[in-house]
Amino acid sequence: MRTLVTGAQGCIGSWVVRRLIEQGHEVVTFDISDSLERLGMIAGPEITRRVDRRIGRIEDTAAVKKLVRDLEISHIVHLAAVLMPFCQKNPVEGGLINVIGTLNLFEAARDSGRATRIVYASSSAVWGPAAEYGDAPLTEDLPVKPATHYGVFKAANEGNARVFYSNDGISSIGLRPWTVFGPGRDSGLTADPTLAMRAVALREPFKIRLSGFMDLQYVRDVADIFIQCLFSPAEGAHTFNLRGEVVEMEQLRSMLEEIRPGAAQLISVEGPQVPVAYRMDDAALVRVVGEVPRTPLREAIAETIRTFEDVRANT
Repeated sequence: MRTLVTGAQGCIGSWVVRRLIEQGHEVVTFDISDSLERLGMIAGPEITRRVDRRIGRIEDTAAVKKLVRDLEISHIVHLAAVLMPFCQKNPVEGGLINVIGTLNLFEAARDSGRATRIVYASSSAVWGPAAEYGDAPLTEDLPVKPATHYGVFKAANEGNARVFYSNDGISSIGLRPWTVFGPGRDSGLTADPTLAMRAVALREPFKIRLSGFMDLQYVRDVADIFIQCLFSPAEGAHTFNLRGEVVEMEQLRSMLEEIRPGAAQLISVEGPQVPVAYRMDDAALVRVVGEVPRTPLREAIAETIRTFEDVRANT
């Protein structure tokens, strides 16, 4: 049994690779370079050395199919993507990576000659602004109303996954993260809560460029949920919300002050609300795969700050 992780250089990908290797799984990564800098930061050199690294582009249909077939991949965690700002500025290139790349993996699974299970990152960006939904919790049976190219691409991936199961019997689970935070998160607009925690550890000023509410989800928990879904026996093409803890950004600033006195003098908040509804319900996920890890938010923030402090102390 061999697991392929695309986008392993990213924050969630690094944690997925770390947790898979800690559990004894054989892992192959596929990225545009062989750098695993984030994995090295969160896991150290011993785990990094155990990764079988392959270089290529997720849009390269032939390369993706060859990789899945020749390496006898049985499980896929698909995380390779470009984020919302890139897709807004470059929708054609964003679509090639986020949509065609995902289609390539499903086709590769279909043509591999073996049962191959896929868990992939969808996104809460498939929802529209909160005003579109009112105050009720967001459940998976509500219509998606994405307000960005990125959200539209993710919604397309969910639809294509359903067709691949209907036509070809490929079981998959798409997960919809909101704001993932923790060690290793350093890119994308919603990285700002993590960057604020890093600034507190370094005792540097930082402005969070978004105000209002975010659903904060600890990256270690998110990675473990991806893996839990990957080895779930559930058949079908499922799409599930992920749920963390909804926090207003000024409230986050106060929490940072409680954890590290003086933080409020370093951290400021200014900017718009992210145009994505945030009251997500994950009851469907729990029904299908069982209870999922939920590190208390304050504990997760404190762990993140300590990690950045340790990195600073050792550099």
